Amino acid sequence: MKINLATTCFVIGTLLAPVAALAEDADSDRMQPMTYVKDSVITTRVKAKLAEEKMSSLVHVQVDTDSNGAVYLSGNVESQEEADKAVSIAHETEGVTSVTSNLKIQLDD
Repeated sequence: MKINLATTCFVIGTLLAPVAALAEDADSDRMQPMTYVKDSVITTRVKAKLAEEKMSSLVHVQVDTDSNGAVYLSGNVESQEEADKAVSIAHETEGVTSVTSNLKIQLDD
């Protein structure tokens, strides 16, 4: 009985091995773990620097980084000065190759 069970498990494992080997990660940025870690580190550094500025709307800026170190900023800020400051902070962050700003100025009514 134990031999039949062991044989069955071995056969099933052998049949499923090619399926597991061919499984693909749909998120292409995460296929290289070090690239993903590097991008996360850049994003975290930019967010931390924005938080240190003590400008309330900079805390709400969304930061994304691609595999080449390009940073994308989005969200709402209160003035053009804050938008420029966010772009400047991102540019000065180590590892950033370029910055694209999609920040919108949201005037309080």
